[in-house]
Amino acid sequence: MSKYFERQLEELHVQLITLGSYCEKAISLSAKAISAVQNEEMARQVFDTDRDIDAKEREIENLCMSLLLHQHPVARDLREISAALKMVSDMERIGDQAADIADLSLYIAKNATSIPETITKMAEDTVTMVTESVDSFVKSDLELCRNVIRNDDLVDDAFNEIKSKLADMIYGGNLDAKTGLDLLMTAKYFERIGDHAVNIAEWVEYSITGVHRNNEHQNN
Repeated sequence: MSKYFERQLEELHVQLITLGSYCEKAISLSAKAISAVQNEEMARQVFDTDRDIDAKEREIENLCMSLLLHQHPVARDLREISAALKMVSDMERIGDQAADIADLSLYIAKNATSIPETITKMAEDTVTMVTESVDSFVKSDLELCRNVIRNDDLVDDAFNEIKSKLADMIYGGNLDAKTGLDLLMTAKYFERIGDHAVNIAEWVEYSITGVHRNNEHQNN
């Protein structure tokens, strides 16, 4: 491997870490916006961060294509670059879904008297999953990426719990149906973000092992 190629791979790692930090920021801000009454500024920051994610995705894609076309990587290096291309696609979707949550927050914060704590916990868990999935790529840490995959069950269980809680709140007259549906969609977006984190982790696993497991979340 040439020194230039090594430097380019290091640059790819740096850019992926940056993109991951943008995703973490978007998720965290969108979660805060749900419960903040004066949340227009937070929502705007999410939309701005989503644009940053889109721009960084294009930058990383260009870097990957340059490496593929000019350096002709083989074996593990080829898998790593191919996995990075797949990962940035999922990270771009994470940004879109954080923006969808921020958009819903403009209505939820004005109408919901209380936000189920489980939604906040889902946001925290998905931030951790995204962070660990990117870290596992940079560190080539097989156990860490598999830990992200296992944690998907926690987010799925939380979503099911939220569905029950929201139904109880609506039937009990503590929440109007429209706001309840907005909160349910918010939880669904967090669940999808968790799915994308799993997709990323599975591509990391592929880059290390050369084997990709069947993925039920690819179309989210």
